Amino acid sequence: MRHRLRTTRLSLSFATVLATALAGGLLTGPPPSVAAVDVAGHPEAKAPQLRVRTVAQALQHPWDVQQATGGRLVVAERDRARLSVVRKGKRRTLAGLSKLVWVSGETGLMSLAVDPGARTLWACHGSRKGGRHVQVSRWRVDTTWTRLSGHRTVLTGLPSTSGRHGGCRLLLDRDSDALLVGTGDAAVGTNPRNLDSLGGKVLRVHRDTGAPMADNPYADASSARRFVWTYGHRNVQGLAQRDDGSVWSVEHGSDRDDEVNRLVAGGDYGWNPVPGYDESVPMTDQSLPGEQQAAAWSSGEPTIATSGAAWVRGPRWGALEGTLAVAALKGSEVLFLRFDASGGLTSVTRPSRLQRFGRLRSITSARDGDLLLTTDNGVRDRVVRVSPR
Repeated sequence: MRHRLRTTRLSLSFATVLATALAGGLLTGPPPSVAAVDVAGHPEAKAPQLRVRTVAQALQHPWDVQQATGGRLVVAERDRARLSVVRKGKRRTLAGLSKLVWVSGETGLMSLAVDPGARTLWACHGSRKGGRHVQVSRWRVDTTWTRLSGHRTVLTGLPSTSGRHGGCRLLLDRDSDALLVGTGDAAVGTNPRNLDSLGGKVLRVHRDTGAPMADNPYADASSARRFVWTYGHRNVQGLAQRDDGSVWSVEHGSDRDDEVNRLVAGGDYGWNPVPGYDESVPMTDQSLPGEQQAAAWSSGEPTIATSGAAWVRGPRWGALEGTLAVAALKGSEVLFLRFDASGGLTSVTRPSRLQRFGRLRSITSARDGDLLLTTDNGVRDRVVRVSPR
């Protein structure tokens, strides 16, 4: 309840400021979206001029893009269940996975993780094997990035129903052999807080074997909770690791409060839509037993459908260096969020140059500091590369 009251107070404050500004002629044109409520009190950092280039096109719902070796990019298309390699503007199919991947609604071929040095690729995808669910698979890639081999199931049994809230974001931990897996709650109200369900969680497993990491909060359990790192999530869409080693998640809200969260081992993030699947409850319900982790940023009302995220690196980015770049589907934009060392939000920047491409799904930091974005409009989708001038 406290969460909802806080949002209401912010909304009233913003409405008062807006009305005053309009009356005084300080604002022209249509009023800003109510989603700006949450960021109304934070300054906007000056963005550098941006160069945006299309590096792949004629795609359909590209869910993720990751960098490989030799200038190659690996792209996953959700509904086509197709893996592609893009190099010098040319796309070729690495693998068609339609026999392996179950596609329904929001679920299909989703997030990728790539270890170029080991020529290893992971994918999170819907699966038909043993009933419809979501799983993580791993392959080896040959030296020319033309063929996959050695398919292995790393993690299986992530819940799914119709395909709604399938998640599923992957992240290779820079500081260990862990693979982090952000999952959706499958629109089942009991999943997020049920520690023996893999839905509505961030999971942490060994990237090669799929075994739970030894320092997971419940690593000694004999049940599925041994994989759990954090819980109480609705639909995790983004994972990104800051230079200080901390891991941050991005997730979809219901009709309000998309969230960015700084993850702590064993943390409860407060989504508990029961009985049934009651989406009127707060995204972070502070009335639940125990301690719930408050969001580092939330959208307020309405949602903008935040999705992938990447930390911005390199002095070329100027005032945006060190921010978290977050892609938005419904909002059709990129937010650059600056957090201080303790996780407090200090600025929000929304460059107009990145508001021209429709729905944006994934955002990845290339090794030279450029950002790679995928559009998700369903037709004529593409991958674009964003560079500061």
